[in-house]
Amino acid sequence: MNLLSRDIPGLVWAYRFTPGETRCSRIAIDSSVENLRQTGEGWIWVHLALSDARTPALIEKIFDLPLDVISTLTSHDTQATIAVTDDIVHGTLVDFERTFDAETKTIGWLHFAVSDRFVITTRLHPLRSIDRVKSAVEQANRCARPIDLFEMMVVEFQRTLISLVLELTEELNVIEDDVYGEAGHNSQPRLAPLRRTAVRLHRHLRTLLALLRRVGTSEEDEVPPGFLDAAERLSDRLETVDRDVFALQERARLLHEEIDSKLSSETNRHLYILSLMTAFLLPPTLVTGFFGMNTGGLPLAEGIHGTLVAGMFILMSMGLAWTILKRIGIL
Repeated sequence: MNLLSRDIPGLVWAYRFTPGETRCSRIAIDSSVENLRQTGEGWIWVHLALSDARTPALIEKIFDLPLDVISTLTSHDTQATIAVTDDIVHGTLVDFERTFDAETKTIGWLHFAVSDRFVITTRLHPLRSIDRVKSAVEQANRCARPIDLFEMMVVEFQRTLISLVLELTEELNVIEDDVYGEAGHNSQPRLAPLRRTAVRLHRHLRTLLALLRRVGTSEEDEVPPGFLDAAERLSDRLETVDRDVFALQERARLLHEEIDSKLSSETNRHLYILSLMTAFLLPPTLVTGFFGMNTGGLPLAEGIHGTLVAGMFILMSMGLAWTILKRIGIL
């Protein structure tokens, strides 16, 4: 089978959903553009890769879309967005990238457009959640409407996020045990990327929640059927996981402050030891400086016991320094 299509460049997969059918039908990757246009009584899901430079031209060729929708599908924005244009809900959702043999914690972006006749999604790199949605729709057609597929995408992202939160929580537990152990300050390099991930996820989730609630206030005739109910359900789901992410962020912040406190305490202890050494060595330094002046009439310059007497003065000065430090409570 030909894995590259001349007519549909950038196509990753496409499915046709027909009412009453228990399974969706996959459109061959070497099909013509006409197969994507003719949806019949059902609707279609087209998933495209933005890594192909011909994809923007293909999107304009498949459907008669408004310029705002085309701009959303072909952009490389790294911010969550949701908007409504001519009964089409479009925007950018956050997800996590994956490689051929592993899942990563790198944040990726899924661009989408949803109407009552189609769902178009684009991405630059392979994503975790969207691949699981593909596997789910192949096993059973649980999407009666395009908005059901959109809801499934967000729900899969939420599940991915929950699993990631659990992974980060395990890492944080290990770091926490180390922080309250003997060498807690050594955990700072491991904590930094965890905090960065939690902060970014919380920021994107808050943005996505605000956008869903704003679009959820639209009139029913301005959005695809069922979108308002789906937006309310998705807001509740994302609100729950956002609280978990925020709690994780707060734990990481408190651990960072604890590490800083340990580092400050250790620094102060070193400075304390250094100050004591300076206080003990300052009087002997004065003694040796006095007897090393090479001036006329210097005491103890004559005789064989001068060095011994000078050494006695050094010991006496150190004892005097110790007594003074002890009396004022430094030692």
